[in-house]
Amino acid sequence: MLHTSVQNPAQTPGQTPEQTLTVDLGERSYPIHIGPGLLNRADLIVPHLKQKRAVIVTNTTVGPLYLARLTQTLQDAGVQVDSVVLPDGEIYKNGETLNTIFDALLTQRAERKTTLIALGGGVIGDLTGFAAACYQRGMPFIQIPTTLLAQVDSSVGGKTGINHPLGKNMIGAFYQPQVVLADTDTLNTLPDRELSAGLAEVIKYGLIRDPGFFAWLEANMDKLRARDTASLIEAIYRSCLHKAEVVASDERESGQRALLNLGHTFGHAIEAGMGYGVWLHGEAVAAGTMLAAALSQRMGFLDAAVVERIRALFVRAGLPVDAPDLGEAAYMDYMGVDKKVEGGRIRFVLFKQLGEAFVSGDYDPLALQKVLTSRA
Repeated sequence: MLHTSVQNPAQTPGQTPEQTLTVDLGERSYPIHIGPGLLNRADLIVPHLKQKRAVIVTNTTVGPLYLARLTQTLQDAGVQVDSVVLPDGEIYKNGETLNTIFDALLTQRAERKTTLIALGGGVIGDLTGFAAACYQRGMPFIQIPTTLLAQVDSSVGGKTGINHPLGKNMIGAFYQPQVVLADTDTLNTLPDRELSAGLAEVIKYGLIRDPGFFAWLEANMDKLRARDTASLIEAIYRSCLHKAEVVASDERESGQRALLNLGHTFGHAIEAGMGYGVWLHGEAVAAGTMLAAALSQRMGFLDAAVVERIRALFVRAGLPVDAPDLGEAAYMDYMGVDKKVEGGRIRFVLFKQLGEAFVSGDYDPLALQKVLTSRA
C-alpha cells in the first residue's frame, strides 16, 4: 500500500506546494519529499539521523554548487558534518572510487550510526548507497538527488552498486535510504543534456504502466524542457508514485519491478559498448527503448503508429532515438551480461500495447537480429 500526502509549509501565494509520498516497506518505509528549497530544510533531514553526525558524499560538479549550503543547514541544526568529494562521471562508478569512500569513513572514524548523505546524481547515489550497505555491515544513508534522472528513478527503491568493465550495475545491493529529498531548485543548474536524459526515465513510466501519464507528457514536454517548476514537480511526483508502488510490491525485483528496466538491456549494452560516460544513461535508455519498441512491433504487439508516437516524444525530449551500430555480436555479448538473464537466455522488457509491458525470454531470434542490424 502506498501513502501519499501533499504538504505546503509556509506557502506563499502562487508558490508550488511541496509534495510528499511514502515508499511502504513496513518498518523500512521512508518518505520522498519533492519541491523547491529542500536543501534548507533541516527538519526533513535531522529526524532521520541515528546520531547528530553525517558524512556528505558528492562530486566535483555538484559539490561547489550545493555542498556548502547543505553543510550549513545541518551544522545550524547541531549536526557534525564531514564530506567526501569524488570525481564526476560514470567512469568513476567503480571499486576504486568505492574504496575512496571507505578510506574517508575510516579516516574520519565514522561509526555505524553515522549517516551517509548522497548529494548528487545517480552515480553518487549508487556509490553512496553501496558504501552504506557495506561499511560496518550497514549504516544509514539519505538520498538528496540533484539530477532529474536520479530524482525520478535511481534515488528511489534501494538499488545500489558499481559498474564492472564487463557489465553495468552487476555488483551491488538492495539497501533502502532513510529519506529522499528531491530539491527541484537543483535542476536549475542541470545542463540541458542531463535534463533530457532524466526525461527518458520519466517517459518510461508512461510507457510501461500509465498511458494517461504518457499523454500528459506529450501535452507538457515543452514546459518540462523549459524547466517550469510546477510541471517538473508534477512529473517527478507521478514518476516517484509509480516507482514507489512497484518497489513496495516487489522490492527485490522478483516480478513486476523488472518492468522498470524497459530499454535498459539494450541501453546497458550501448553504455558498455561505447564506453561508460560517452552516452548518458538516459540517452542509452531512450535508444534502447526504441529497440524494444521495434522488437515488439516485429513480434506483432505494437503497430507502426504507436512506435512513431514513442519516437516523437523522445525526439521532443531532446533524446537520441537511433542506437549506435556496435554490431550484432557485440550487442548479444553485452546483453548476455544482464541481471535479467535467466537460464542463459536474455530476457527483454517488451510492449503489448502503450502502457502495458511484460518481461519475456520468449522472443523471435530472427526478429531480434533484424532489429539489431536494420537500424538507421
